[in-house]
Amino acid sequence: MLAIGKREFLKLFKGIKSIIIIVILVATSYYSAKFSNLLLSLEEFSAEDADKIEYAGLLALLLFLGQLFVMGLSHDAMNRETHDRTIRFLVTRTSRLSILLGKFSGIVLFWLVCVTASFLIIFFMTGTMDPLSFFQTMSLLIYQIALTILLSTVIPKPAFTMFLSIVIGLAFPIVSLWLAFTSNGYVSWLKYLTPFYYLEEDYMFLMIFPLAAVMVVISHLVFKRREC
Repeated sequence: MLAIGKREFLKLFKGIKSIIIIVILVATSYYSAKFSNLLLSLEEFSAEDADKIEYAGLLALLLFLGQLFVMGLSHDAMNRETHDRTIRFLVTRTSRLSILLGKFSGIVLFWLVCVTASFLIIFFMTGTMDPLSFFQTMSLLIYQIALTILLSTVIPKPAFTMFLSIVIGLAFPIVSLWLAFTSNGYVSWLKYLTPFYYLEEDYMFLMIFPLAAVMVVISHLVFKRREC
């Protein structure tokens, strides 16, 4: 599992898409911190909100484009192995659960490094740190990674998941935000399945982790029954 996770982690740092996303995160962090004083001068914020304003740009970026970024890089994390027949080599050396968890942990570690670096840039520029926003951001990304792994396990064709990565990446945050605030009784219950609802209150984000775990378990059940 560790070897697979390490390989997935290092692979994510290669390629033009990864470099572009990392540059976007760094640039957003830099300018979010740089112009935070300007935002504070334009409007009065509470002491709690003022401490978070430096991270507003980065948080908004990951809130609306995080799913697109995650799926853009990892939409074929599982089905690429099946499509290229390399999965046969892996299953002779380790269990399917180890393969799945290795892929998942490698992707999580990649985004942990990216988010940590982004928060540190803002911290060094402003001297403020917001641990709660950091953990909320990571919980959101872990949900998005679990969803990406699930789709890549259920759908065998990488070309199809590449197409879905664009559609879902753009539509998911819009639909999730609508579900979080809609009063339509027929669909409002779906908000409990999305991460955005649990980001409304400080520590409700902890409920996102069980949702991600359920998707990982479903991925394992599907992967275990799939022919290599």
